[in-house]
Amino acid sequence: MDMNTQQGYLLVVEDVPDILVLLHETLKFKGYRVVTARNGMEALEAIEKETPALIITDILMPKMDGFSLVHRLRLDPQTRNIPIIFLSATYVAPEDKAFALTIGVTRFIEKPVDLEAFFPVIDELLNQKETGMPELLDETGFYEGYRKRLETKMKHKNTQIARDENLLKTLTGTERVSFEASLRQSMSEREEIQKLLEQIRNRLESLRSS
Repeated sequence: MDMNTQQGYLLVVEDVPDILVLLHETLKFKGYRVVTARNGMEALEAIEKETPALIITDILMPKMDGFSLVHRLRLDPQTRNIPIIFLSATYVAPEDKAFALTIGVTRFIEKPVDLEAFFPVIDELLNQKETGMPELLDETGFYEGYRKRLETKMKHKNTQIARDENLLKTLTGTERVSFEASLRQSMSEREEIQKLLEQIRNRLESLRSS
């Protein structure tokens, strides 16, 4: 299919290079005009230049993650109605999905993405008539919900890392090397969640004292 240029472009926001390239090349091959960003800050810069027809974004990213990006976009009348698809391998609990819908995410898809099922979702959102947004959370409500999601994720991540560290002691050879890489990735994600959690707690304290 050739995407109608009047529909605009697809903005893909993803910090993992391999996934970003895969989505970019696959969507381009399908006829879409695609712009990429590696985090929420880069996404906002792209949106300032030209409003996308659809945003496809990861959640856990540095500088500005998916939750914060959506919150910013839904507060702005100029970007409030852009359809947004969340892709995530980390935030997949029912509570995560419910919170995403509460802040204005249009669709939630777990990674790894089934591309054949993904394309009809994109077409549906591009062709649907504009629908009203649900009543949005205020600043305090957003950050309270966000804090709960992060605290739950941190607890699960700590449990996973402790389990994997014990399992690593039993492995040898190539299996151990592969597992070590996976463990490093989990630790990196934990650090990112911890940073976000500290920022959100500080933001909540600021809102309560103002």
